[in-house]
Amino acid sequence: MRTPLIAATLGLLLLADVASAHTLQQTSNMIVHASNRSINFTSDTTTSIRDSKVVREAQDDAASYVASNGNIRGAQLEAAFVALRAQVPEAKNASDQELAQAILAL
Repeated sequence: MRTPLIAATLGLLLLADVASAHTLQQTSNMIVHASNRSINFTSDTTTSIRDSKVVREAQDDAASYVASNGNIRGAQLEAAFVALRAQVPEAKNASDQELAQAILAL
């Protein structure tokens, strides 16, 4: 009677481990891709952009945006997008996702 219960428990634990490993892999891939894009973008930005109050205040919104795959858009992030696109020529052609990742890397 206990053997099927133990087998079922072990099966569920195995599935949980596989799901956890898959989530960890996706998170790792997202971080690697974000850092690659951010390095390319931030290498061209000036110190004034990194020190911009609007951009610094948008970091929490940028984290939410990236973590939600663009579903959460905060007002501070929108203001930072406008400021970056106005001040940095490379930002005009960058996607919102790339800009949010660059804000996180600053």
